[in-house]
Amino acid sequence: MLIKQLSVFIENKQGRMEEVTQVLKDHNINIASFSLADTSEYGMLRMIVSDPEEGKRVLKKEGFSAQLTDVIAVKIPQMPGTLHEVLKVMFDGNISIEYMYTLATAGRDTSIVMKVSDFNTALEVLKKHGYEVCTAHEAYEINNLNNK
Repeated sequence: MLIKQLSVFIENKQGRMEEVTQVLKDHNINIASFSLADTSEYGMLRMIVSDPEEGKRVLKKEGFSAQLTDVIAVKIPQMPGTLHEVLKVMFDGNISIEYMYTLATAGRDTSIVMKVSDFNTALEVLKKHGYEVCTAHEAYEINNLNNK
């Protein structure tokens, strides 16, 4: 199952990340996970948020370059070697991983968010080897735990 990642292209200058998070906060959009990659002038902020469509809409309205990207989140137990096992399965399946980062899920094992070269093959390979992936609801639900 694919989940939507909110990606924001931001200038690498003081206060820009704070502006992004302020917009999301003002619209009651929670961030479950994020990754920031930067160069000397620009950064790519990738996030799993409670409402990706609304996040994109409000950030664009405020002048940010925002887009949605499909990713998968593979559930893995918190044990030594489990990340290696998933990466080996992907490698053996001839699937390239463009980037990855972790997604904390309440009361569960860790999930690894991945942008891969071929989603259909990746999902088949993971299923064949007994791995589960997060549904969109599972990926976004951590954002609502404090509101219950």
